[in-house]
Amino acid sequence: MTDAERDRYSRQILFPGIAAAGQERLLHSCAAIVGCGALGAFHAGALARAGVGRLLLIDRDFVESSNLQRQWLYEEADARDALPKAIAAARAVARINSSVRPEAMVADLTPDTIADLLDGADLILDGTDNFETRYLLNDYAIDRAIPWIYGGAVGSYGLAMPILPGRSACFECVYPEPPSGAQPTCETAGVVNTITSLVASWQVSLALRLLTGAEVEPRITTFDVWTGELRQIAMPPPDPACPACAHRSCRHLNGQDRPPISLCGRNAVQIHDRHRPIDLAALALRLAPLGDVRSNGFALRFVAPPHELTVFPDGRAIIKGTQDPGLARSLYSRYIGN
Repeated sequence: MTDAERDRYSRQILFPGIAAAGQERLLHSCAAIVGCGALGAFHAGALARAGVGRLLLIDRDFVESSNLQRQWLYEEADARDALPKAIAAARAVARINSSVRPEAMVADLTPDTIADLLDGADLILDGTDNFETRYLLNDYAIDRAIPWIYGGAVGSYGLAMPILPGRSACFECVYPEPPSGAQPTCETAGVVNTITSLVASWQVSLALRLLTGAEVEPRITTFDVWTGELRQIAMPPPDPACPACAHRSCRHLNGQDRPPISLCGRNAVQIHDRHRPIDLAALALRLAPLGDVRSNGFALRFVAPPHELTVFPDGRAIIKGTQDPGLARSLYSRYIGN
């Protein structure tokens, strides 16, 4: 460490659990943050302040005004300009700690992209909003033998748990199937901003322990900031019948039966199986006579009431105002093309 680094991280170095050796490890670590929303934005800020040397910031979405209540890195200007969250997060991280290397990736995590997007990661933090991506992360982490930390929050309730390949049950052991039926979301049930920061803080604490080489007991931790309840239980042992960690089927990593994703709490469908570059400037000119168009070079937003389309340069699109994949595909074809 340089003298400047010793001074900047002096309070962490004084803490026996980290000390100088642990801080050295943090400076040379790489953490991937998948989803830069309420959880992921907090992950990015906290890890940057702790001195984790390289941060992979992966998110497919953009900043909206309704995010500002709980997504700590973002400001009104980010929402006004509809900046992609990965870009806004990377800019904020650079302001927080100029020695940290943030890498913004405005991308969808898919079986085709995950190896490139997560290349070099020592650990993965979950800030996602759907089980499909978590099963994919689980397969990848098992395949690469790297830890990842699951987290979720809605209303005043949250949950976090570390997945330690070879040591703990994996995500699919705990959740063999995604929850069935209608589930509460931030849009339908609301969310208290302290539960997102609490869950994210717990995830970051686990990440710091793992990155510095400290021992971590695999436990499921639940919180409710409104009732004051906190509970911890030991994670179950790995399931000998688990297709992911016992049989290593990697069916999510292999991309079997991947439909468009209905985004959590957004009344929106993402069309993610389009892999062709799109000239956003040309598309803006073509759509301008048909409705309100805004483009910032990172994404184009087109409003055709009651729907809103956000199109990215790789051809991916988020169609807001429906949860019907068929209608979403129809709107994509109508305004963007087949």
